Amino acid sequence: MANDDFRIERDSLGELKVPSDALWGAQTQRAVDNFPISSLRMPRDFIRALGLIKWAAATANLELGGLEAKHAAAIQKASIEVVEGTHDRQFPVDVFQTGSGTSSNMNANEVIAHLASKFAGIAVHPNDHVNMSQSSNDVIPTAIHVSALLAVEQHLLPALAYLSAVISRRIGEVGDIVKTGRTHLMDAMPVTFGQEMSGWRTQIEHGSARVMESRARLQMIALGGTAVGTGVNAHPRFALRASRYLSVKSGLELKPSTNYFEAMSSQDAAVELSGQLRTLAVSMMKIANDLRWMNSGPLAGLGEISLPTLQPGSSIMPGKVNPVIPEAVTMVAAQVMGNDATIAIAGQSGNFQLNVMLPVIAYNLLQSIDLLANAARSLADSAVAGFTVNEQRIGEALNRNPILVTALNPVIGYEAGAKIAKQAYATGRPIKDVAAEHTQLSDEELSKYLDPRELTKAGGKAQGGGG
Repeated sequence: MANDDFRIERDSLGELKVPSDALWGAQTQRAVDNFPISSLRMPRDFIRALGLIKWAAATANLELGGLEAKHAAAIQKASIEVVEGTHDRQFPVDVFQTGSGTSSNMNANEVIAHLASKFAGIAVHPNDHVNMSQSSNDVIPTAIHVSALLAVEQHLLPALAYLSAVISRRIGEVGDIVKTGRTHLMDAMPVTFGQEMSGWRTQIEHGSARVMESRARLQMIALGGTAVGTGVNAHPRFALRASRYLSVKSGLELKPSTNYFEAMSSQDAAVELSGQLRTLAVSMMKIANDLRWMNSGPLAGLGEISLPTLQPGSSIMPGKVNPVIPEAVTMVAAQVMGNDATIAIAGQSGNFQLNVMLPVIAYNLLQSIDLLANAARSLADSAVAGFTVNEQRIGEALNRNPILVTALNPVIGYEAGAKIAKQAYATGRPIKDVAAEHTQLSDEELSKYLDPRELTKAGGKAQGGGG
């Protein structure tokens, strides 16, 4: 490296070379050198949260007399540029770093201090000024909560609402169509598309509600606890002021934790949210697999629906088309479930006063939120919204379904019904014809009892709009 390609920076451990065009300083460079572990970097939402926290801290410290106006203004301006993503390339630290996330906190401090010094023409120190009243140990847990809340509220919840709305629209379009129900993947009593899809919609609605219920714990932030939860080196009113400014700037409802020792030594709120994301992933995998089964064929499978044709399905079999969106969604679900396992393991790594797996919690939690939000919209737009129902094929299977004899149980009894069903299976004849030969019921009575549509309303409990 040529001499003009780097500059010399100093920290408490001594001197080292930093790229001349880098906005970071010595501590960030040490992290870059020490952790060449993966190509993974802290997510954009996390960097945004760090910028918001630094802005709020500077604003509170100015009000409380800790920072001079010129230092505070410069830090605020630099922090907003970090929030807006102007300097994302200046955050090179690997996810797999020191477990407290100190390297990422110092990365933010150094970038903001460098920018602020340039803006104001004065020396702004990353520790003394940008990190005033803070520690990595309370900043990083706060950044996890803030970034997760913003991602949930701005991306995930709207995506889930959109998927639910698309399902509702399709219920209105195809909900009255009656099809063969299935239990154990085997023919069962009839249901309507509306009833079946109402189950999907309720899964998504319940998943959304679970995520929303997790927000209450995430709104409690560690900022103000500083090193070990005692608030050392922070103004007594810093935590409340900083949380108020952070709330205003982020649009979130945040407040200081009622117990900093819990907020810094554990990540139970993140573990809770991750568990709800896992449940949502399970729901989305179920819906995606239903769509795959219903679309299977088109000749040798169920062939109940045809998903939109999006791309060729084989490099060797011409004309083959696969259910690529549901398959992608199932892979997303698997990834989220794996992320949850990582977060659970990381969550129990709170040794005494500090959890030491914070960066990997942040990365996996934010990835899960992002994946589920994107998958929900893809599932809605490219699978649910555009599938067509193969009514002729569904009708043929439905009318030959021997399980319809279940409706005769109250009239002829289970044993007699079983004999009729077995013969219908064996001969491939319509259940109505076989029942006519083995009962005294009239054609009119059989038509009434064995009407698939009426059977979807059994007991007056038909559900699922349009069903």
